[in-house]
Amino acid sequence: MSRPMPRLVLIRHGQTEWSINGSTGRSDIPLTSQGEKEAAEQAQILVGEGKIIDPKNICTVFVSPRIRAHRTFHLLFDHLPELPHHVINEEVREWDYGEYEGLLSSEIKKLNPTWVIWKDGCPGGESTEDMCARVDNVIAKVREHHRAWKEEGKGSRDVVIVAHGHFNRVLISRWINFPLSLGTHFNVEPAGVAILGYNHNNLAEPALNALNLYARQA
Repeated sequence: MSRPMPRLVLIRHGQTEWSINGSTGRSDIPLTSQGEKEAAEQAQILVGEGKIIDPKNICTVFVSPRIRAHRTFHLLFDHLPELPHHVINEEVREWDYGEYEGLLSSEIKKLNPTWVIWKDGCPGGESTEDMCARVDNVIAKVREHHRAWKEEGKGSRDVVIVAHGHFNRVLISRWINFPLSLGTHFNVEPAGVAILGYNHNNLAEPALNALNLYARQA
């Protein structure tokens, strides 16, 4: 039996004050009213029977514990008769900025003029090696879900992750077997949806299929 190729649906939380001004980190901050609206609009466009994110195809959803991601998950799926299986998963949290938590890039540059997160990581937080290891572990778990579906028919075809900007950029880079630093070249919009899959019906050929589906542009 030939089963449809599995997918990873990667979603960034909706707009927050920090996504507007360029700050980032692990702090628990809410969506703005615009962020709530964005996620609710995405739900109507993308989530439902016969739509891009079809609940019958979802095996599980990994949701970051931060309120902005958790709220985005509910705005996307609460209109369904039943929530898909989901797990609040600390592994899909945002990059830990340590001493740079909540600072603008311009403020960090005043402290360390040569700083680039993609090569330097964050003092007191996660290094690039830490972040790469965490994301690679998540990818391994997703791919095991995908293998079980494709080869054995267990579960359903899609895994969904609701997470954060830097996390998602790193995951896209690592999914397609590139260094973490490639993430600097991906623009991941608030409430944007990426689809990660495989080429040539082959689980050994991971691919980026779509980025920022229906994302609201600034």
